Amino acid sequence: MVWEAGKLGGVEPDRLIVTIDGPGASGKSSTARRVARALGIPYVSSGMLYRAAAWVALKEGIDWADEDAVLAALGRHRVELVPSMEGDRVFVDGEDVTPHLHTTEVDRVVSPLARHPRVRAWVNRRLREIPPPFVVDGRDMGRAVFPEAPYKFFLWADPRVRAERRARERGEDVATVEAELIARDRRDRAQTEPAPDAVYLDTSHLSLEEVVARVVEAIRRRDP
Repeated sequence: MVWEAGKLGGVEPDRLIVTIDGPGASGKSSTARRVARALGIPYVSSGMLYRAAAWVALKEGIDWADEDAVLAALGRHRVELVPSMEGDRVFVDGEDVTPHLHTTEVDRVVSPLARHPRVRAWVNRRLREIPPPFVVDGRDMGRAVFPEAPYKFFLWADPRVRAERRARERGEDVATVEAELIARDRRDRAQTEPAPDAVYLDTSHLSLEEVVARVVEAIRRRDP
């Protein structure tokens, strides 16, 4: 199924937003990217904006724990996310910084920085500036950022399953990864609540292809 000029499930193109939320390693990013490709619309990664904020903080040498300083730094730069079906690009003051956003240093800073309420508000404002249609993934896209989205999904998987997936990707110890995921789930619980009208999918025993198929089928069959 490919979305073309016209409606999808009774939704006009300028209202077509699909949110895919879930905890770390639940498969939301991979799912969102493939669903966007199946629908023929852009994919938006909210995490790229958090990584951009972390990169700006590191570049300026400021304390990422100081929310005021982080916001002041973000105010000095023009941060833009340009979505596509294949992957997002992030520009800071016109420079493509995408290759610098997946580093150990950014990984270390991005999760605690993302818990700052005003940093989250800054990211949410940037996301709301992006014109639909698009598929967006995150932790609270359907509940807090795009409550008006006609299609909302929440992906879940057993922590052990998620740990095995991530360990395979990174070549790390499964038990260590599982402990980190459980700790992060506990820290991020307030930001990882499904929207009340989201479709809940337990992906523990589903392949990525099966998850994508279920999401696309739910969009195809539903008429909001």
